[in-house]
Amino acid sequence: MRYKIILSYDGSDFCGWQMQNGVRTIQECLQDALSTLLRERITVTGAGRTDSKVNAVCYAAHFEASVPDLDAGEFGYKINAILPHGIMVHGILPATPDFHARFDATQREYKYFIHRKKDPFMGRYSYLYTFPIDVEKMNMAATLLLGRHDFSCFEKVGSDNKTSICTVTKAVWEPYTPDHVKLLGYPAEEGDYLVFTISADRFLRNMVRAVVGSLLDIGRGRRDEDWMASLVQGGTRSDAGESVPGHALFLCKVEY
Repeated sequence: MRYKIILSYDGSDFCGWQMQNGVRTIQECLQDALSTLLRERITVTGAGRTDSKVNAVCYAAHFEASVPDLDAGEFGYKINAILPHGIMVHGILPATPDFHARFDATQREYKYFIHRKKDPFMGRYSYLYTFPIDVEKMNMAATLLLGRHDFSCFEKVGSDNKTSICTVTKAVWEPYTPDHVKLLGYPAEEGDYLVFTISADRFLRNMVRAVVGSLLDIGRGRRDEDWMASLVQGGTRSDAGESVPGHALFLCKVEY
């Protein structure tokens, strides 16, 4: 029987989704918990890899189990009781035999958070970037990402993807107000907090973090907007900007 499982995780204490020797990963912890409860060896396939420290909300995965009818409510309670505090399962439901959490996904969305001034409540999930930046220029450059392109210039060297072609449907920087500012009166000014949202049919390894780093270089004035066009048209990874840290990145939507 194939099942679809929906979970969220705080990536702070994990070395990404995918299992690796000698390090703690989301996939390993989830497989161990499922195997313990179902009393059989379970292999979980996720919607995609997330890098070390990267977070996810409503992430989808699938697995096979010999149990024909899981009690979703009871089983959800039990698995959350034994999973690490950084992983939360929201639901488990039967899936069609051919459902594939990775290959059936049609759209994915990531958000990257930055704060412009030191904030004691933001450091865990947002990137402190204090250099002066031009958000309008960053958004002009972001529009050059839209469409179907070869994004190998933002792909981690040594990746094993069959293709580097992706179709980006959204890429925009926007100001936002964190809860501690709205609810607790923490002093802040407009523009102190920014979020970058990018949606595509698929993403390459390290792609979003490299895109954000490149856009910040443009906003800072180290590069102009046309640089983004040249990267997409034929740049290499060494031509693009440095990757930003993973802790401020969230995979927030997977559509099927």
